[in-house]
Amino acid sequence: MDKYFEEKRILVTGGCSGIGRGVVLELWRLGANVVALSHQADNLYKLKSEYPSIETACVDVRDWDRTRQVVDSLGVFHGLVNCAGVGLMEPFLECKPTTFDASISINTKAILNISQVVAKKMIDNKIKGSIVSISSQASKAGFHDHVAYSASKGAVDAMTRVMAVELGPHGIRANAVNPTVVLTELGREVWADQTKAKQMMSKILLGRFSEVHEVVNAIIFLLSDKANMINGVELPIDGGFLAT
Repeated sequence: MDKYFEEKRILVTGGCSGIGRGVVLELWRLGANVVALSHQADNLYKLKSEYPSIETACVDVRDWDRTRQVVDSLGVFHGLVNCAGVGLMEPFLECKPTTFDASISINTKAILNISQVVAKKMIDNKIKGSIVSISSQASKAGFHDHVAYSASKGAVDAMTRVMAVELGPHGIRANAVNPTVVLTELGREVWADQTKAKQMMSKILLGRFSEVHEVVNAIIFLLSDKANMINGVELPIDGGFLAT
């Protein structure tokens, strides 16, 4: 797939850390004109310093109007990857409104906002594009302390299906990926406790957590023309966790 995405312009939110950074770098390697969007100014600067040809945009996706202005100013895209997200963990009985609202604002509402802007321009320019959103296995299964996170990701799955229905007639595909624990820098820190990690891994049929590149590869596939007949899918990348 060398230079497979040449002449394709793709926006990646949450694009300077974790899965998002992995997607940005792989798209760059494959020749895409890629834009990394994040609120992390320092990490964006570092990314731009290392890869000058990667375009960056800094905005807090919780700000609806400002995010809309920034994304609109970036022009037309052939693809969008919604990676920006937050994991705020509190048990059901203690979950605060601020925790719930922040989870929905970043994990769900921002996808609605950014995808609207990008999809409208795809339609106006007759681009048969692809939108991929990051969901989670937590949208499909119950976990302790995940009430806000799971609700936000369940909404991503539902929104993906509606996007597929409404955008499909325009030739725009919308899909989601639903990873298990992914060994980003943050993931390694959160799951450093071996007792906790082994308990989770015992439920994954392949007996391990996902590496970043394994999620990136699935996203790249869904963005590509090789997935032209895949629309409205929520793809588990979970080593078989949801099969049990």
